[in-house]
Amino acid sequence: MTGRPSYDDAVRSTWDDVPASGDGEMAYLVHHARLAANSHNTQPWLFGGTAQGMSIRPDFRRATPVVDPDSHHLFASLGCAAENLSLAAGAAGKAAAIAFENGGDGHIAIDLAGSGTRDPLFDAIAERQCTRSDYDGKPVSTENLKLLAEAAKLDGSELLIITDRAKMEQVLEQVIAANTMQVEDPAFTAELKSWLRFSAARAVASGDGLYAACSSNPTMPQWLGNTVFGFVFKPEAENDRYARQIRSSSGLAVFASEKNDKQHWVQAGRSYQRFALQATTLGIRIAFVNQPVEVDSVRPEFAKLLGIGTRRPDLVVRFGHAPAMPKSLRRPVKDVIVQAGS
Repeated sequence: MTGRPSYDDAVRSTWDDVPASGDGEMAYLVHHARLAANSHNTQPWLFGGTAQGMSIRPDFRRATPVVDPDSHHLFASLGCAAENLSLAAGAAGKAAAIAFENGGDGHIAIDLAGSGTRDPLFDAIAERQCTRSDYDGKPVSTENLKLLAEAAKLDGSELLIITDRAKMEQVLEQVIAANTMQVEDPAFTAELKSWLRFSAARAVASGDGLYAACSSNPTMPQWLGNTVFGFVFKPEAENDRYARQIRSSSGLAVFASEKNDKQHWVQAGRSYQRFALQATTLGIRIAFVNQPVEVDSVRPEFAKLLGIGTRRPDLVVRFGHAPAMPKSLRRPVKDVIVQAGS
């Protein structure tokens, strides 16, 4: 009799088992693309082949309409996947030209014509993770900050790096203000809980969501976690955790787009993914603290604090040094590939 694999076996299958060449170019590219960062680990993407190469389309069945009502994070997640796919194509000797197409709901078209070269960031794809733990507070060197900024350079997206402690405290104030509003909102709490995986068995069965052990939280049977969650998920405890984690970080990185539209949200995701991969090569950990960009009433004040005028801040990330955490899972490659006309 066979059962589900252990969590460790599922992690190995997700991150280490690269499709053989006989499985086809698409499987190879999608394998790497699906390892990209994405909001709530919802994996809101569908991959398909085109005459010129490939497309990445939004899967709105995996949207999070409470925390992300305009699908901003969803399209940023597609940008993360597109950047990984581009890097995988280069490693396979193909050039990848990424373009956003506005038709329908909007999607990303990737032209794979021409020859490409391997980018060193490709080698970090299988090691990158969001490390949701306390960091050691040690600074990141000026040289490494420059490397992070250089990696994230992309037309249409700007990176702001904050290492000044006083400014970080100001950002923290807005994180706490926004986080309090979110935690006190029953709809937000219900949506978040629907993506939490309290047990390894539940995480393996779904292949998605936020597994408790990946954020230093205790694991337990799913039914028990669903019950306990409402008693422990409170503003004071959550705010204390974010205050501790931000204060233990070396700095904060904010990604802001030139324009507030889907094309630029994708660009912000691509820029973030390159930042994350470069951080991985340097032994720097990262994690999202997106609350100030997720709450409509806080976002303008956050933009004012950043000095970016009326532009929309897209993503907020803390960075620093810490041991690795357990990796999250992904759904099988076959489950995110759609056939033409589907």
